[in-house]
Amino acid sequence: MATSVLLVGSGLIGRSWAMLFASGGFRVKLFDTEQQQITNALENIRKDMKLLEQSGSLKGSLSAEQQLSLITGCSNIQEAVEGAIHIQECVPEDLALKKKVFAQLDGIISDDVVLSSSTSCLLPSQLFAGLVHVKQCIVAHPVNPPYYVPLVELVPHPETAPATVDRTHALMQKIGQSPVRVLREVDGFVLNRLQYAVISEAWRLVQEGIVSPNDLDLVMSHGLGLRYAFIGPLETMHLNAEDSGLLTS
Repeated sequence: MATSVLLVGSGLIGRSWAMLFASGGFRVKLFDTEQQQITNALENIRKDMKLLEQSGSLKGSLSAEQQLSLITGCSNIQEAVEGAIHIQECVPEDLALKKKVFAQLDGIISDDVVLSSSTSCLLPSQLFAGLVHVKQCIVAHPVNPPYYVPLVELVPHPETAPATVDRTHALMQKIGQSPVRVLREVDGFVLNRLQYAVISEAWRLVQEGIVSPNDLDLVMSHGLGLRYAFIGPLETMHLNAEDSGLLTS
C-alpha cells in the first residue's frame, strides 16, 4: 500500500500538492471543512490531470486514472490524519487561522509525523510557537504554480529536529521538486527577498526615467532571465571571473 500524505486545505495550493504527491505514487487525503469544496477540488484535479495527460505534460510514471485513484477527500480531521506520514497545511495566508489549524493537529498526531506549512511569508517561530510537536514542524514553501515550478523552500523553526528537515527534503525530491534548505528563518525567506530586491530596483530605474517599463521587462526576459534560468548569480560571477575577469556580463 502506498504511503499516505494529508493536505489540509483544498484550494489552488492544496490541489497542486495533491497532484504532485499523487505523481510520486503517494496516497493523498485532501481535507477541507466543506464537503462541496472537496468535491469541487477533486473535479478540478481530474480535469487538470486529464488535460496534462493529453498534452504529454503529466508528471510521474502513472497514468492520470492511476494517480486520480490515489486521491481521496475527507472532511473529518481525525480520520484524515490516520496513517499520514506527512501533513501539508494549505489554508489561506492568515496567521491566526494557521495557528488554529496547527494547534488542532498538534493534539491528534503521533510523534513520527511531519507537520509542514505552505506559507510564503509567515515565520516558523510564529506559526509553531507553543506546539508540543514543534520538533516535527517545518515550512515547505512552494512557488506558484507548484506543479510547474519545482522549487520548495524548507525553513525550520529554531527547535525543528534535523531529521525533520532531512525527511522533508527527501520527500520533496521524491515527488520531483527541488528543495532548498534555508538554514535559519528570515523575513521573506530567500526567493521573495531576491524577488523584492529586483522589483525595488526595477521600479527605481523606471521612476527615475532611465528606462521604459517595456524595455525594463525586456532586460529580464531577453537578458538576465535567460541566464538565471540556467545558473544563479553566484555561479554566473564565478564563471565570468574564471573566464574573463568580469563579474557582471
